[in-house]
Amino acid sequence: MTTVAIIGAGTMGHGIAYVALTAGYDVVLDDVDTDALQRAQAHIGLALDSGVMRGKVTEEVRQDALTHLSLTSDLDAAVAGASIVIEAAPEVLALKQAIFKRVSERIASDTLLATNTSSLSITSIAAAGTCPERAVGMHFFNPVAAMKLVEIVRGNSTSPDTVARARAFAESLGKTAIVVGDSPGFATSRLGVVLGLEAMRMVEQGVASAGDIDAAMELGYNHPVGPLKLTDIVGLDVRLAVADHLYDSIGDATYKAPGILRAMVADGKLGRKSGQGFYKWETIR
Repeated sequence: MTTVAIIGAGTMGHGIAYVALTAGYDVVLDDVDTDALQRAQAHIGLALDSGVMRGKVTEEVRQDALTHLSLTSDLDAAVAGASIVIEAAPEVLALKQAIFKRVSERIASDTLLATNTSSLSITSIAAAGTCPERAVGMHFFNPVAAMKLVEIVRGNSTSPDTVARARAFAESLGKTAIVVGDSPGFATSRLGVVLGLEAMRMVEQGVASAGDIDAAMELGYNHPVGPLKLTDIVGLDVRLAVADHLYDSIGDATYKAPGILRAMVADGKLGRKSGQGFYKWETIR
């Protein structure tokens, strides 16, 4: 693989672009919002500068990466010649299906087609396209540069060769890959949402403060980040969407979003990206 096309220039899209660039790939980043593309380019530039300052990226890699990034709002142009296309659009099934349908009709016969969904059915997304055997879930984690895991999800029609290629690509980015079946929430979201929702219920019930609940998991269970701080990083709106999807799919009250989460999302308290969630954050626009 030499060229990576990424559809969606949001937090996950530009994060995946960054790790692909520093691994030596040509990256084409596509989004219908040109402002989002400019913000993504700025974020990638800041990340490269930070990597140089921390000794994680050489100056040579930084300069090379900047010359291998292309921005476009032309989806057809973005995927032309790509070895792998990674869809990183918002968690809306119909939107992802529309992207897969269009992309699958325009890519080469050996191009890998991946979705970065954290909870939606890979089989349902892939069914909208013309090559379900080459479709796979590649669930990256935020922040992409720091998180070592990529969850590879097999759809019902995903071929073993596609899984192997997706694993090899993930490993080329310095990631560790796990392979799971196409079940609601996969492995990571299903487990992570349970912990996060229960932590929210504890805040709601006055059991302890957000900071003390997070400290309990960080210091008592050696979690690098507490469940509420992680919720702020991921985005409360994203957590709510995943929880609702899991509750609708599985029907277990464990996945029912607590009132505090719905209220905070309705109030625009989305976490780090809005400057306020369970914690206060400084935002980068």
